[in-house]
Amino acid sequence: MLSSDHDPLGPFDWPRPDAEVRAALEAAYADGSWGKYHGGHTARLADALRGWLNVEHALLCCSGTFAVQLALRGLGIGAGDEVILAGYDFPGNFRAIEAAGARTVLVDVVRGGVTLDASLLADACSPATRAVIVSHLHGTMAPMSSILAVARERGLMVIEDACQVPGARVDGRLAGTWGDVGVFSFGGSKLLTAGRGGAIVTSRPEVAQRAKVYCEQGNNAFPLSELQAAVVLPQLGTLADLNAHRRTSAQRLIAALAECSAIRPLASTAAGTEAAYYKVGLWLYPDGPGEVPRERFIAAAQRLGVPVDAGFRGFVHRGPRRCRLTGALDQSRRAAEQFLVLHHPVLLEPPEVIDAVAAALVRVAGEAVE
Repeated sequence: MLSSDHDPLGPFDWPRPDAEVRAALEAAYADGSWGKYHGGHTARLADALRGWLNVEHALLCCSGTFAVQLALRGLGIGAGDEVILAGYDFPGNFRAIEAAGARTVLVDVVRGGVTLDASLLADACSPATRAVIVSHLHGTMAPMSSILAVARERGLMVIEDACQVPGARVDGRLAGTWGDVGVFSFGGSKLLTAGRGGAIVTSRPEVAQRAKVYCEQGNNAFPLSELQAAVVLPQLGTLADLNAHRRTSAQRLIAALAECSAIRPLASTAAGTEAAYYKVGLWLYPDGPGEVPRERFIAAAQRLGVPVDAGFRGFVHRGPRRCRLTGALDQSRRAAEQFLVLHHPVLLEPPEVIDAVAAALVRVAGEAVE
């Protein structure tokens, strides 16, 4: 029996108290902009995103999930087109492709990781394949240079899903700026949060124009509110420092788990990266099936206050009616069955809390095999 006879850690709340966010809320109330169609905050946020990311266009919208669909619409993807997606990814990305009227082509993720395997990209293409969605997940960054090389050779457009990693870099370049369109989320659990919301960024004017036309249905049918934009703006100024704190904590956690054979932190899949840890990815029983089902392991860790959950379910069970499969998706299946994620708020805690979280995970792993 897995025990929980120690006082639990946490809770690790998010969002944390933020004086600048509170000031922004109070200012929006005082000047009435919180209740206006055009109160100035959305325009300032769009300008800030353009400047930060060095892109020509930034369009705000109601969610990161919808932003993926908006990116597809902006690229002109529709009926009869195919879009490549990793077999392990956020479920909303699959649905976004369907919502655009296109068909999903599933390819496997890299061995030992959860990002799209660039070596499989070329063989996944057919004459109907027009785009690929690339997600950075669980503290690892996709190898964008390799993916873009294949995409350009094959004439594919690239949507870079940076919803989990604002401020991260690949080869020194900010995530979200590699592809034809970058996607960001301001959802309630994200590193930049407004409860809901998202954005697409691009330097292709025709893509921005198509996206804008799609949203205009009498007025903007999928907006970010003025109040949401007001609270995101001050978070841009603190993001780099908070990301650095999370990286330091993640590295400490990874080092503390080095001798635990039951848990292996996810290694980055691209050299020269500067990750942003929305989640820390953890392989459970990386060398084979464990003694305890993942659900029981998670429940035991959560009783100790460790904020872990299973990763995504992935798409390995999707049938040919909904998508085209390329290969057996063995690595995607493994990720769906064996993956854990540690939620980011704990990474902002002091080093002694990180050590306690690592010790709790090791303890659960030890009790699981006794």
